[in-house]
Order: sequence, then structure tokens, then C-alpha cells
Amino acid sequence: MVPDPGRQVQGTEPVAGESPLPASVVEEVEVRGHIVDSLLLPKILDRILLMGGTFEIRECKIGVRRADPSYARIAIRADSHETLAEILGDLVEHGASPVQAEDAQVVPADIAGAFPEGFYSTTNQPTQVRIQGRWTEVDDQEMDCGIVVDRAGGTARCIPMCHVQLGMPIVVGHTGVRVLPIERSREVSLFGFMSSTVSSEKPKSITVKTVVDAIRATRAEGKKVLLVGGPAIVHTGSAGHVARLIRDGWVQVLFAGNALATHDIEQALYGTSLGVSLSRGEPLEHGHEHHLRAINTIRRAGSIARAVDAGILTSGIMYESIKAGVEVVLAGSIRDDGPLPEVITDTLVAQDRMRQAIHGVGFALLIATALHSIATGNLLPARVKVVCVDINPATVTKLGDRGTFQTIGLVTDVEPFVRSLVTELAAAHGEPGDGL
Repeated sequence: MVPDPGRQVQGTEPVAGESPLPASVVEEVEVRGHIVDSLLLPKILDRILLMGGTFEIRECKIGVRRADPSYARIAIRADSHETLAEILGDLVEHGASPVQAEDAQVVPADIAGAFPEGFYSTTNQPTQVRIQGRWTEVDDQEMDCGIVVDRAGGTARCIPMCHVQLGMPIVVGHTGVRVLPIERSREVSLFGFMSSTVSSEKPKSITVKTVVDAIRATRAEGKKVLLVGGPAIVHTGSAGHVARLIRDGWVQVLFAGNALATHDIEQALYGTSLGVSLSRGEPLEHGHEHHLRAINTIRRAGSIARAVDAGILTSGIMYESIKAGVEVVLAGSIRDDGPLPEVITDTLVAQDRMRQAIHGVGFALLIATALHSIATGNLLPARVKVVCVDINPATVTKLGDRGTFQTIGLVTDVEPFVRSLVTELAAAHGEPGDGL
């Protein structure tokens, strides 16, 4: 975003004996919403100073009631057009937009599979672009993408780099782009209470009830609940609890890898996970072969669904998912054995399947998987509430560090959490929570 040279403002007259101050350039931006209680305004002012600029608040209107939005108009000065452009580009991500709005700058893609130089890199926050004088919502919001514009249709959407085709109109720079940051709720809620720092010392009962409330509210709104799971769900003896969640209709989408599905099926067929008896907690003779034999059984049947229909697979997470019609996306990795027939071994194809499946998701529960949790977080828009449960604090913190700031982390063992979750959800419907 290059400021209008006509708005160049000279520095103040130098005092005798001092060096003259350099000429400066100035641009006015505005920011509106709940910018005070969400600390958005002080963050913007701080960013201006950190990036070498100065500011003057030209207008500021503070909302009187809690529901009232506030407004600020800020003049930003810098010692060069380049510095000012960098500051303005940074502030776009925090919800600031130029007072004198212009249409988004669009450049045809000159290479298939790559963005033009200077492309606008998206965040997971709600975003708008200005097309022919009108602000338009960007569809399929996702971080680390570009924006493709359809001028004739007046629409815009996020597009991954690998899907760019020659000649596609791609937004470049920050002109005509504005971000509408997700605001902190002004309602007192347990979800707000949880959104402090990641900790293993949070009250678990409050946390579980909060997740229960979020899941129930999501389903009441007609939105889907996404479960992202790792093989530790099976290793820790939690598969029965997760199967109950699916059977009771609390999960509509499941993301996992070859490992979760394989060990779940191994448990259903042999009662082991990685050859360890889940009832006795000790390795069985030749038990290390069980996971491979489980995969072979499913491959001989043709698919997990066919194994269910044939009566070969009669219990477990994958069984309940098939019976309940849950949308399952199994994304493979380089270390997979087999893999199971449903596992998608092409990473880009798996990403696209996951992108399709998250439409309509309102809540995501990520359990005991670092790679799948981070991958899912990269795809989710900021409006989707995310809870990550893992015994390893690094898994939880990585989500926030990599941009999925809406994540609420709980550092705990998986089995007690999932068991309590099932019990609370069952109690909310007046059903027994045991009998798994």
C-alpha cells in the first residue's frame, strides 16, 4: 500500500542549532468495533511505534454501553513511503483500514502453482476485499493462502498456492483489504475463563463442563463437531469412550491418520494396541503382528465399510463412524504400514478433503495428535472454537504459536478427560454415562 505522495507533510521547523527534522509522509487509518476492551487499540498504537512510525489520534469515540462499538481515526507518520507502507500492511492484520479506501489491487497469476510477487497472505481472521467500490467477504477463510477475485461475480475466496492457475486474478499488496478481528466476548462465560494460558493446573471439572456446553451449543445451532484424534486414544484405553461419543451423535466429522484407525481395528479384532493387551496391560506373544494382520484383514475385505457390512468389524471408533455416517478423513504419512484402503496417501488430496469436510464445523476437539492437530488448525477459520487435549504441553502451545490463536489448551491424560466428557454429555441428556 503506497501512500499518496500528495499527502506528504513536512517536519516541524528546526530549533536553532539542531539538525532539521526529515520530511515525513502521513496516512490516516480507522479502526472500529470493541477496540478498547479487546485491547486492539493499544496494540495498534504499539505496533506503529515498534515499526518506526509515530501517530496522532485525530478522532476517538468510546462506546458508552458494553454493546456499543468504539471508533478511532489515527494519523500515522513515517520518514519514508516504504516504512509507512510496511506499517499500514501490518495494521491491516489488526483491523485497521485506510480512511480513503481503494479497490483491491489484482494481478493475473503469471505462473501456475505460484502467487504473483507481493501477493496478500491471508490470516484465519474474517477478511474483506474491496471490489468495484464494495466491500466483499472473502469465502473459505484460511490462513497462509492467497485471495482470488471474481470481478464479474463480485466474489472473492481464499486459494491455496498449489491450486493457482495461470491467469487467475490474485490480490497483491494490502490496498483494498481489511481484516475484521474476532473480538473477545464481553459475556462472562467458562469458555472465556479457560482462555488464559495453557496449563496443567486448570480445574478439570470446569474445563469438561465448558467443552460439554460448547459441544451442545454447536449442535443446537445445527453446526458440526469435528474430532481430530491420534493413536494414543487407543493406547490409553479411551477408544470405547470416543466410540460412545460418536454413537450418541456428538461427532459429525473425524480427522485421523492410518495409526488411529489401525490400532482401533486391532483392538476390535485382537483386544490389543501395538501388541499390548488392553485388558492386562502386557505384551502378548506375537502381538507385534496384530496391527499388520488387522490392516491385512481390512484390505482383503476391500475397505473398512465393507468389513463392517460383512460383520468382520463389529466395534470400535471406525465401526461406530461407519454406522453413524460420520465423515471420516484419514490422512497418511511416510511411516504408515499398509495402509488401510481409506487412507489418503497424497498429502494435497488429503488437505483438500479436509477443507471440504470443515464446512459447517462450529467446534473442534483435538485429542492426542500433534501433526493432525496443527494441520487442522491451519485450515480452520478463527470463528471456530478449538480445544486441544494432550499430555504434552508442546502440542498445545504449538497450535497457538502457529496462528490458531483461538485454541484453548488442556494438558492432561486423555482417558480421564474423554471419560468425564462422555459422562457429562450423557448426564445432560439424562442418560447413564457408563456402560461403555
